[in-house]
Amino acid sequence: MADSASGLQRKFGTWTATFVVLASMVGTGILVSPGYMMLTLGHPLLILGLWIVGGLMALCGALCVAELAAAYPQSGGEYIYLREAYGPLPAFLSGWTSFLLGFSAPLAVSAFVAASYLLTPWANDGADAASGTTWLATALIIALTVPNLLGYRQSAWTQNLTTLIKLALFAGLVVAGLIWGGGNFDRLGAGRPLDRVSVGDGASQLFYVMFAYSGWNAASYLAGEVRDPGRGLPRALIGGTLIVTALYVGLSVVFTVAVPFDVVDGDNAETIPVLAVELMFGDGMGRVFSVAVGATFLATVNAFVITGPRVYHAMAHDRSFPAIAGRTNRDGVPAYGMVAQSATAVLLLHATSFQDLYRYAAIGLSLFALLFITAVFVLRRRQPSQPRPFRVPLYPWVPRVFIVITMFMAVYALIEWTVPSLISVGSILLGVPLYHLWCRWIR
Repeated sequence: MADSASGLQRKFGTWTATFVVLASMVGTGILVSPGYMMLTLGHPLLILGLWIVGGLMALCGALCVAELAAAYPQSGGEYIYLREAYGPLPAFLSGWTSFLLGFSAPLAVSAFVAASYLLTPWANDGADAASGTTWLATALIIALTVPNLLGYRQSAWTQNLTTLIKLALFAGLVVAGLIWGGGNFDRLGAGRPLDRVSVGDGASQLFYVMFAYSGWNAASYLAGEVRDPGRGLPRALIGGTLIVTALYVGLSVVFTVAVPFDVVDGDNAETIPVLAVELMFGDGMGRVFSVAVGATFLATVNAFVITGPRVYHAMAHDRSFPAIAGRTNRDGVPAYGMVAQSATAVLLLHATSFQDLYRYAAIGLSLFALLFITAVFVLRRRQPSQPRPFRVPLYPWVPRVFIVITMFMAVYALIEWTVPSLISVGSILLGVPLYHLWCRWIR
């Protein structure tokens, strides 16, 4: 069956939508964030508390998006909701921002991290190692784009299999670490006094936690291709978010009992998972785990390959993006948008370092998260008769909690990361004249 509004076919099941959420969320953040939280906060219970707060935030967002996706089951995610709530210009800016900040850049980052972990046992320092990682990341993007171009069956199998392997790896680490890891559970009650942790430190680490949880809305990008979207999409969004929250809290406990805080420094902060495995099970197992992490992160790369083109497809059907992005191949896949996104990700890989992309993206993505969550209020008021198979529980407090905390984070980003935040806002505002030029062009 096809979605008559877009021409896309409803061939994805609830499990594939859930796997897209899981693969999008369990990404680079859980590899990088724990070490910096140990360095900056130095208090295990505070770290655990932030992971729980982040999970609740992600759940609030997922509940809101579940209502929107079930009410407007069209592929395109927040572009669709902003178009319905605020009109074409904010929707265009959302899609414009998504192309670079929301999908192409994270796709490049995820591929680079996967390549880095795959090459860890053979890594050498210097420019040659960085170049080799970049070229392997390029190959990974191409290798995962090709099967997604072939059709829905190949796309679903690729996503489901890689996500299952990733979940099995991290869940296995939690179980093995807690039962056989020989960690020191007394570390959970130790650490730096709370009065020595500043509000700014907590805010900065909450940003990194939310970066690790990003992807809770991923299934909404496939809303026009999911069977029984009124039931399947809320299940995928909420179930995926709850699973990831439990996984992250479990991993945080394992890292805390396995790794003494005083051995964490700037050199090993980004590789805490590998360090934890080495301390619990030996150096050899640490190298095996590193390669396994790199392999499983292909699920994250694949999730970005799948979801982004659905936004450009929706925009093209509204004549807000080049028409070629709205074309599908004979199997109903938005192939041209997919190729354009992967090509842009490859260009970013070779043009800049992935470390510079996060702060640039943070403020822009936070602002649009605020906008499309407020769409729940706007659309309930403007379109009260619209069928809503799922409604946000505890409304209006759930979206209000999300909005207040996200506003706090956005203000913090503007204060602490002023230059990259202003560049990000400037990039978004550049879309305003581009939108008007585009409208004149298509007229």
